[in-house]
Amino acid sequence: MSSDERSLQNTTTNHTYRPKNWIDKLSTILKGTPADKDELVDIISGAGEREIIDEETQDMIEGVFEISELRVRDIMIPRSQMVTISSNTQIDDVINSVIEAGHSRYPVIHNDKDHIEGILLAKDLLKLAVNKQSANLADLIRPAVVVPESKRVDRLLKEFQQCRYHMAIVVDEYGGVSGLVTIEDILELIVGEIEDEYDNDDAEKENITQISDNLYHVLSLTPIEEFNEKFSCNYADDEYDTIGGMVLHSFGHLPVKGDAISIDNFDFKVLSADKRSTHVLQLTVNPKIEE
Repeated sequence: MSSDERSLQNTTTNHTYRPKNWIDKLSTILKGTPADKDELVDIISGAGEREIIDEETQDMIEGVFEISELRVRDIMIPRSQMVTISSNTQIDDVINSVIEAGHSRYPVIHNDKDHIEGILLAKDLLKLAVNKQSANLADLIRPAVVVPESKRVDRLLKEFQQCRYHMAIVVDEYGGVSGLVTIEDILELIVGEIEDEYDNDDAEKENITQISDNLYHVLSLTPIEEFNEKFSCNYADDEYDTIGGMVLHSFGHLPVKGDAISIDNFDFKVLSADKRSTHVLQLTVNPKIEE
């Protein structure tokens, strides 16, 4: 072999294609370089069916592709379901509201939801309670981050990571508040339901947990019979066995976190759900209207 031939061989060897990232590596191992994203999704689905990757890994990869096609409007908690605190509320009343709702962050509003003063963190209230200090609500709120409905979800996730904030207020094209979105809402599209303030040990021990006078957290797998006994009602259990099954039937589709529906004098809101089922429901019991 001549020196020129050896030089050509070394050049070819040095420029042999090597996968640069996990998508390239996965596609090369399974089938070769895919022509487009749809083909790559088919490859991943096939890999899951052949048990080359496990179900959880497949769901996470498909979740990454899903958020790249979504806009904030597709995943936000709508305006009507936002839990807010009025800026003129006394601290003691704020603490009671935070305990009842069980969230970690709250938009603080002035007059209505189109006027957001800032974001209140529950942990800031905890410091006051522990140190037995007094303060005005205005002194506790933090600046609110505002994003448009049309913003891509994957880009928002990157901003959440880089800027280290966890909640954003969503506005429409006219500047009106249309909802809110949290980093947890995005991550759950990738990794599935994340344990939060609703997933505590007490909730796991009891199917029905009372939060306040007329507010409850109910596990979806609570038997209809147990629900009937607790709330003195008589729902039939011949078509579905659990309260989650009854609520799912009423929706007519698989609801997502934040979806709400009323059945008789009960208001149900989905607190925890994944791509397959609901897990925890918030139940508000309204007074029965006598006919």
